[in-house]
Amino acid sequence: MIERLEQELLPLREKLKHHPVYKSINSIKDIQSFMENHVFAVWDFMSLLKQLQNLLSCNEIPWRPSGYPKASRLINEIVWGEESDLNRKGIPMSHFEMYLEAMNSLGASTKNIDEIIEAINTGESISNILNKAPLPLHIKNFLEFTFEVVYSNKTHLIAAVFTFGREDLIPHMFIEIIKNLKISQGEDLEDLIYYFERHIEVDSGEHGPMSIEMIQHLCAQDYKKWDEVLIYSKQALELRIKLWDGILAYLENKQSLISIK
Repeated sequence: MIERLEQELLPLREKLKHHPVYKSINSIKDIQSFMENHVFAVWDFMSLLKQLQNLLSCNEIPWRPSGYPKASRLINEIVWGEESDLNRKGIPMSHFEMYLEAMNSLGASTKNIDEIIEAINTGESISNILNKAPLPLHIKNFLEFTFEVVYSNKTHLIAAVFTFGREDLIPHMFIEIIKNLKISQGEDLEDLIYYFERHIEVDSGEHGPMSIEMIQHLCAQDYKKWDEVLIYSKQALELRIKLWDGILAYLENKQSLISIK
């Protein structure tokens, strides 16, 4: 089933792999604009991850067995690496926080994502927050799909979007970006290059294969689940392409996301 799935997704994956957005990142300003858009995909990825952990391992007191010991082990190992990795200075932090650190070192604005996090801290629902947020459609649509999947509470769907729409794809996307970034390696690029290279290291060597194993375990011989995994994986990839299209438009217009306000 995995082979069939990967074959069905190949055209979309190839379209992403060869998307013109990668060759449009040629300056610090381009990198800043890219990151101000892309940070939302780095952030919402963590909600997919943590919801999988919530559903596949017991996070309630009193504790009880979740019923998914193998999947629980896999997701807990991925959470450990994503939520508490070490930055290039050896300081523990999540990959999202590493990304913010890289944004700050490059002078990219974190204003939009900071406002989303601040609104969440007030207890407001994510649907209300996204509805009010002055974000372009390529970001809003991307986030709305993510949280629709997260709140479905269907482990195989969340794992599908996590694996085939995100985690399994990340190494290939970041390799393409790094090829362009290394045209100019100043001191201010070191945090970002470390973040990308760290993703390539853990995702292609560890998290990618673990995520695929988790999908196989969750779907087993249930063909209906496999069909749903294919449908949602395609949607995730299509929305990633639209996200990349939106970012490309900002790069071509030499526009920062912060300037839309």
